[in-house]
Amino acid sequence: MSKIHCTVNNCHYYKQGNICDASEILVTSDQIGATLPDNADATQAQNMGVTPTNTCMETCCKSFVHQNSAQTNVDGIIRK
Repeated sequence: MSKIHCTVNNCHYYKQGNICDASEILVTSDQIGATLPDNADATQAQNMGVTPTNTCMETCCKSFVHQNSAQTNVDGIIRK
């Protein structure tokens, strides 16, 4: 089992020890991520094209949900 490390401690999926506890995540290019609505997430990944980048600075995680948000689990992604 892989671990996804994340330091964004105000995310709903954040787990102590800087672990992402989401059942799925979507990482895409910043360019594409900026054009997608907030609800575009891992569950729609197979319907998206590939988004190559040249550096890690050109990528973003689209699975972020604020820890106090009422919008948790709207896309089927859950905490493990």
